[in-house]
Amino acid sequence: MGQRLLYETSQISIRYDYFSEWLDVEWIGDQDYDSVVSGATKMLEFVKQERCRKVLNDNTLVTSMWADAAEWGGKEWFPAMREAGCEFFAWVYSPNVYSRLSTDLTLQYTSAGVVVLTFDDIMIARTWLQQM
Repeated sequence: MGQRLLYETSQISIRYDYFSEWLDVEWIGDQDYDSVVSGATKMLEFVKQERCRKVLNDNTLVTSMWADAAEWGGKEWFPAMREAGCEFFAWVYSPNVYSRLSTDLTLQYTSAGVVVLTFDDIMIARTWLQQM
């Protein structure tokens, strides 16, 4: 698929997809304020480094609530992502209801100008992002 691993921990994997020209981010397991801020800060770093306009943000494997990071994500991180050049953000929901609520709460705080769509299916998210 033409991907290069940029960063990986037990809670997040960030790859650059050369074919699609986007960051492919997979969050894994329990998340909390610290893991979200740390992982999201790395995403921001790589959006700048790779000059990405698009992010595929997959929360399918997230197993917990992380709502304590929602305000930071919406008010600080998304504006920084927009400033770094991110224009389109496909966010794949976790099946975990509390993680989904955390995602929705983050988006309530967001008015940064990044076009964000949420999805239940990663293939539909990929298709949308490819069309952008």
